[in-house]
Amino acid sequence: MAHDPLDPPNSLNPQAQAVLHMESRPWPTPGAKERAIREELDISPTRYYQLLNALLDDPRALAHAPVTVNRLRRARQAQRDSR
Repeated sequence: MAHDPLDPPNSLNPQAQAVLHMESRPWPTPGAKERAIREELDISPTRYYQLLNALLDDPRALAHAPVTVNRLRRARQAQRDSR
């Protein structure tokens, strides 16, 4: 994930912030979320989930959105444990 040189060194870039914000929103249906990813972020859902997964390991993401990141980390670990 490219970092804007004008951002403070410990902040997330706007795209990363937008991904975390999108993940914190409630979605009535999976299709609504996929549509919003394409329309609002202008990326594919596949790319979105790649970015999101990388953010879960970024301490800046944890500092920016601790509730969302910790929830997603628990879900990811539960999925790994069930394999």
